[in-house]
Amino acid sequence: MITGSLWIMTMSGICIVIQSSVTAVQLRNMENFIIAVSQLEDLNPRSPLALVTSLRQIADQTDNITYDFLRSSDNKDEIHHKNNSFTELLNISHNLYNFFHQAIHHFITDDHEEAGVVLTPDGTTIALAPLLLGLEFGLRANGDSNQSHGFYLLPLAKNLGLSFLQFRKATPPKQLGPDGCWDNVSYPMVFTLSGVPSLATDAVVHGGMDGAILGKHLSVVNCSEINVSTLLRSYYSSTTEELDHVLDTSLRGRYRRQNFKKITNSSLLQEKVAYALDSHPQKVDIEMDSLIEKGIKEFVLRYMECPAIIPRCIWGAEPPQVPLAPLSPPLPYLYIHHTHIPSKPCLNLQTCSKNMRDMQHFHQKGRGWYDLGYSFVVGSDGYIYEGRGWMWAGAHTKGRNSVGYGVAFIGSYSTQLPFHYDMELVRHHLVKCGVSNGFLQENFTILGHRQVVATHCPGDSLYSEITTWEHYKDMDPFK
Repeated sequence: MITGSLWIMTMSGICIVIQSSVTAVQLRNMENFIIAVSQLEDLNPRSPLALVTSLRQIADQTDNITYDFLRSSDNKDEIHHKNNSFTELLNISHNLYNFFHQAIHHFITDDHEEAGVVLTPDGTTIALAPLLLGLEFGLRANGDSNQSHGFYLLPLAKNLGLSFLQFRKATPPKQLGPDGCWDNVSYPMVFTLSGVPSLATDAVVHGGMDGAILGKHLSVVNCSEINVSTLLRSYYSSTTEELDHVLDTSLRGRYRRQNFKKITNSSLLQEKVAYALDSHPQKVDIEMDSLIEKGIKEFVLRYMECPAIIPRCIWGAEPPQVPLAPLSPPLPYLYIHHTHIPSKPCLNLQTCSKNMRDMQHFHQKGRGWYDLGYSFVVGSDGYIYEGRGWMWAGAHTKGRNSVGYGVAFIGSYSTQLPFHYDMELVRHHLVKCGVSNGFLQENFTILGHRQVVATHCPGDSLYSEITTWEHYKDMDPFK
């Protein structure tokens, strides 16, 4: 939350950005967008529904499928009339209108730059258009008992369905993603995708998931008490308290995957995607049920079962000093570590990223290794951080780097445990993701670092904990 003089300085900055005659896209972070929404709420008091509907239409994000989805008392002419009245209001500040149009309008350039996306405080990139559409669906459904079950999934279902159609003949299929990298995490301006774009990039999916979670919430609360900018700031807040990992994971962006799983399942997703594609002209040419089932299976694994992993480009990794040795998955081992230094858990992207950079510098300069040694590193902010990843041999467990992955928890865990949530990310989600994607053998073995090397790692408390995990073995089968 921005308070006091910092709030004044930030508001001054966003006002300069918005009122400037410069039409180039401004810093693309969530906080700038929220501040602009807050300013709009102050200048033009309107209902939350009118606000999000108008923002969505300003960015030209209404199509025939969306009209179909709305299924409300508003017809096209009424919606168009409301949009015109709001546009007239915004013409008082033409640059404010342009700011929102550039911030929300989603498209991908020939150079694979993705527009209409913002960087959130926790390091996630989201598309604003599906987020706003999800909010609109929830506000429209508020108090309407006739809304169908799963209505909040429809904006996401539209993008998923169209993406499944787009790549239905691709070999191998690439129906979802990819993710990408920002030119500068502190001052994000350009987001470039890491591969061939689908119609459901990671940012579009993240925006759709957040829109579904918040939309369902808005459908049942007292909307007269809702302030859109306050809701968004709370959801995307960068602050993390220890109790957050134990008690309060509701309506927080960093927990989108677990909260999304609470409001949907594979069958419901398939139903909504089928509905979205029901009138599509290409549906008669293919086996729709098979296409959708296959696509949803990929979606569930990638965005619901696998954990969110902060890529190297977000935490600010230096490149490896020499090309790394490739692995030959599936591998039979997963080795658990603690970092010991840093000794304290990291509770936000900024601290965790600094820890990652410090460790990489020590491993490269102090130890003489080519890169950060670990395959993955677990923060205490609800995220796993990419080290050498699934495909490259690490420097984590002497003599075993070619046969297993090294996963380290940031902190020292001789007398205490990592947060329960963070251990569950590894114990259930990372390993399931590894097995399902062919990186880990199905009968893989979990070992503590101390079982292989003369060390106290991963600390007495954490080691005692992992002895209760499935796949742990008290004897090293490798010996």
